Amino acid sequence: MNEWLARVEIVVGDITQLDVDAIVNAANESLLGGGGVDGAIHRAAGPGLLDHNRTLGGCPTGQAKITPSFDLAERGIRYIVHTVGPVWGTDPRADGTEPLGYRLEDNQLSRCYQGCLELARDHGVTSIAFPAISTGVYGFPKERAAQIAVGHVRAFLARESTPERVIFCCFSEADAKVYRALVSPVDYESPIQIGE
Repeated sequence: MNEWLARVEIVVGDITQLDVDAIVNAANESLLGGGGVDGAIHRAAGPGLLDHNRTLGGCPTGQAKITPSFDLAERGIRYIVHTVGPVWGTDPRADGTEPLGYRLEDNQLSRCYQGCLELARDHGVTSIAFPAISTGVYGFPKERAAQIAVGHVRAFLARESTPERVIFCCFSEADAKVYRALVSPVDYESPIQIGE
């Protein structure tokens, strides 16, 4: 029942230093670099990435585009999957009481993960690392974002054999703790113990 868990890892560190086929860039709509993870990936990939991305015409929120990794190829990373997460608070109908999945931003973030996983599968990516998309300057609540991320990865891995490995690369140990709680195995077969 929890076979997908064997294919998921949670790490704290620099996404550009991981031993993976592809890394996900939490990009802005221009795809021309920015701060945070986006800036770090552009610096590590070198100027070839910026030159290439100028030809792509940007990327709308909720979508993803795949590019070569340029200078990151020296580290074994073959691809960068750029996705544009939502800015929290942009849903004009939201009042803050919506359950998970009922805000525009939830659906846009879901599409980010889905699009990245589909591109990875279609390009034969065996391992892919995700940052916590939209949780930095875009302000998406971290626990809500992690629930969406883990839920989409779990559903995708349940029906697809590629990618073989998915890594959630967290900025801090506190962020990793949120992901670890969501990927803890659930034992549905043990009897429930009530009382002492």
